[in-house]
Amino acid sequence: MSYQPQFKVKATYMRGGTSKGTFFNIADLPKEAQEDGVKRDKLLQRVVGSPDIYKKQMDGMGGASSSTSKAILVGKSNVPNHDVDYYFCQVAIDKDFVDMSGNCGNLSSAVGPFAIKEGLVDNVPQNGVCCVRIWQANIKKTILCYVTMENGMVKEMGDYEIDGVAFPAQEIKLEFVEPVDPSEELFPTGNLVDDLEVEGIGTLKATMITAGIPTVFVNADEIGYKGTELQGDINSDTKALEKFEKIRIAGALKMGVMKDASDALTQQHTPKIAFVSPAQDFITSSGKELKANEMDLHVRALSMQQLHHAMMGTASVAIGVAACIPGTLVNLASGGGEKDSVTFGHPSGTIKVGATLSQKDGKYIVEKASMSRSARIIMEGNVHVPAGTMD
Repeated sequence: MSYQPQFKVKATYMRGGTSKGTFFNIADLPKEAQEDGVKRDKLLQRVVGSPDIYKKQMDGMGGASSSTSKAILVGKSNVPNHDVDYYFCQVAIDKDFVDMSGNCGNLSSAVGPFAIKEGLVDNVPQNGVCCVRIWQANIKKTILCYVTMENGMVKEMGDYEIDGVAFPAQEIKLEFVEPVDPSEELFPTGNLVDDLEVEGIGTLKATMITAGIPTVFVNADEIGYKGTELQGDINSDTKALEKFEKIRIAGALKMGVMKDASDALTQQHTPKIAFVSPAQDFITSSGKELKANEMDLHVRALSMQQLHHAMMGTASVAIGVAACIPGTLVNLASGGGEKDSVTFGHPSGTIKVGATLSQKDGKYIVEKASMSRSARIIMEGNVHVPAGTMD
């Protein structure tokens, strides 16, 4: 067989919030990847450098963490009153699968700027703020991304700082509209707090919510933690990771997010597992000292079976909504009572999130959840892919 050279696919590498990923305009994908989901997944895996038995993604664009093993597909939307469709692909690092069961809230902030750059948004102002109306196709939800324009270009640089990102950039506000449809169950079990039985661990108090992304919250002290842990405290502990996965699966089964424990093998992106604790002094991963009075509570969350270095954007939405509902574990950890926003501590610092809620027939309706992130283009051009990748 004659040698087949690599082929090129137009791509943009971007940071959004505390995540990074390779962005594609759907129209630029090879035709077979547009038409066949299996071929598309093979392409995205090879671009990112997975599956990699060494867990390094040395031969691809991924950065060997759940925050960087991501691919994003964006195209013109056919959904009324939306500009673009956005597909989020969480690529497993060492396993052979691509999880499209949820969203990445952090990278949602980069979808707006990318869509404008690609000419997918109509009536973009020369100056001011452009609201990019995003249809998150994985979960079928609307995200409003507010992008600052200056002289006809996306303003990327500014003085807005995010804990977990070393350099400042321009603030991008996000609104997650009806993250839980009023017809859906915000609390799938019907309870603000459940007794969750976990094999080999015991019974834990748990709040299980579907806002942003299905998330299982437990109390830090019930599982032997203070709640101020950093990545090294968890990710180097194999037994701890196994314990968290057992809790995640038990919660998923009780919520109905998984039908069988075996689903966890190919559904690692959802649900998330997080633990909460009251506000307390701590030292961030960068060595910065933060005081208890600078936050309302602490939250630590795992993504793809690893403690996140900051906080996933979708989990931040879940935190914001749960914190604003009196009686949930998140609300109680933040001091209890009525709230419309909270600032929570995470391994890299703090994040402020908010939610607008109403009640109808005794049920909470989430009108929107909000947070701010930033984003910028790191590189654009072509990603090279070995021939035969999609065979």
